[in-house]
Amino acid sequence: MQDNSALIIFLPLALGIIMLGLGLSLTIQDFRNVLQKPKAVVVALICQTLILPLACLGLVYVFKLEPALAVGMMLLAASPGGTSANLYSHLADGDVALNITLTAINSALSILTLPLIVNWSLGHFMSGDQAIPLQFAKVVQVFVIVLGPVLIGMWLRSRFPAFAARMAQPVKILSMLFLFAVVVVALVQEWETALIWAPIVGMAALAFNLVSLAVGYCVPRAAGIDRRQATAIGMEIGIHNGTLAIAIALSPLLLNNATMAVPAAIYGVIAFITAAIFGYWLKRTHAAPVAQKASR
Repeated sequence: MQDNSALIIFLPLALGIIMLGLGLSLTIQDFRNVLQKPKAVVVALICQTLILPLACLGLVYVFKLEPALAVGMMLLAASPGGTSANLYSHLADGDVALNITLTAINSALSILTLPLIVNWSLGHFMSGDQAIPLQFAKVVQVFVIVLGPVLIGMWLRSRFPAFAARMAQPVKILSMLFLFAVVVVALVQEWETALIWAPIVGMAALAFNLVSLAVGYCVPRAAGIDRRQATAIGMEIGIHNGTLAIAIALSPLLLNNATMAVPAAIYGVIAFITAAIFGYWLKRTHAAPVAQKASR
């Protein structure tokens, strides 16, 4: 397993800049609209905390992963949504305010759910003597990365609306370039790992990613949630915080097991690609009915 220090440092920095750009497009009313209709939040949390860990457990058995890799997959499933989901949602015309709300709530819930799921996995698949404590520091990091830049962006929009409007398109382009850079860094960091483990872990990670995207979008739609919010939930549920999972797996104070970081490392590369394809498909699908209405 290669040193992930560059990825762990660069990814939060890049995502922080991306979140600043997203803040330029948001207002307080966007969040009020989300809170006035909490159904979407409840459905998303059920998907995140109940359905996905069970689905991941099933895939672990289907692909017959060895114990350390099985724990790594469960660690990935227990991690909250990745902050990059906010950008993908934005590019796919999803409800970004809902994304940011879900990221914050999921990050807070992970204080309890992540240690519970991972410690159960350690006891079930391994000896269970590597139990991890509650991840208060990691949750604080997610809050800082997500909410800090967003609040700055929202403040700039409220004080300098003309500037925010002018910067909207350039920031979107810059954000896409940052995402591309993140994919390149991840590939460089994990190239040898991917070559070694891709045949089995890659398929398991891909299957989990596709299941996550499908559950995140289809379950809300079946529950009567509108397309913009379903798109936001699909991205939030479909893109897990692989960086958080890698950091926990590699930390000498926590799991200190490089093999457990492999699923998250491979998943991180896969998710960036599948989320882009999924977002493009959603945008094309949503654009068709709008074009039909406009032509009438």
